[in-house]
Amino acid sequence: MLNKLPTKLSKILIAEDCIDAWDEGILICKILHPTPAIEANSYYFGHPEWGRNYFAACHRDEKFIELWQAAINRWDNKIVVDIGCGPGNIYASLKEYCGEPSQLLGVDVSLGALKMAQAIGYTPVLADAQQLPFVSEFADIVMLNACLHHCDDMAKVLAEAARLVRPGGLLVTDHDPQLTAYQFRGLGLMLWQARLTLYRFLKRGGHSTTEEQLWGLAAEVHHKPGEGTTPQMYNDVLKPLGFTVELYPHNHKVGAAALQGDYGYSFWRCRMAQRLSSINPNSAEAALSLMCIARKNQ
Repeated sequence: MLNKLPTKLSKILIAEDCIDAWDEGILICKILHPTPAIEANSYYFGHPEWGRNYFAACHRDEKFIELWQAAINRWDNKIVVDIGCGPGNIYASLKEYCGEPSQLLGVDVSLGALKMAQAIGYTPVLADAQQLPFVSEFADIVMLNACLHHCDDMAKVLAEAARLVRPGGLLVTDHDPQLTAYQFRGLGLMLWQARLTLYRFLKRGGHSTTEEQLWGLAAEVHHKPGEGTTPQMYNDVLKPLGFTVELYPHNHKVGAAALQGDYGYSFWRCRMAQRLSSINPNSAEAALSLMCIARKNQ
């Protein structure tokens, strides 16, 4: 099977026995432990309508691009791995600003999403992010955007992603919920839960039908009150692996100012739910996301 693969791809695979199939330019690796979360992500992001809606609406705005461009700078002639790439939003948003990688790998569990990513320039690999089929320390940049909270074991995925980063390379994660921002209770929790009905009524992206909302929520394993990322998780996983870790709490419309300590402001419904839950909405702990920019020491 390895001799059928492009040379660049065959050189970074751990072993041939991890491969299940090579289908129309997509490397399909064995998923040894399919879970409800993996199945939900595969179905939701591979759905022909929902996947296109996600590609068009999510992680494409000006402030998102500004923040990620500031974190990445340029990726010209670099090996880039996008874990949980979905239909390809990161590259589609940044390619105009960050240059052209020498190799761009997109990893996801959804075949339908990978076909969309392939069409815009990714080399697609279907694999479980908790057990990546690649050798260690080959990538210049590894990025995970809105990925960790879709996975069963966030710390394990983070460690696997870190394993791929070469000395001097960069690991960037963002748009995973910060646990302390979502510690809703009482009236705050009731308000937060009521948003789902409103989203369906407004046919908001990702919630246009009851079925789409059901599968979308099933895919977001750790995006719920009492769940999310923490500084301790990033530090406990990455520092022992030789990374210098910088963490930037931020809300989603602040852009590159997040890297200067500006948290920005969250949406009114979030701020209201936080106030009703005795969370200061202007604090770092109330910022909805926690961006991690980690450099592997030489």
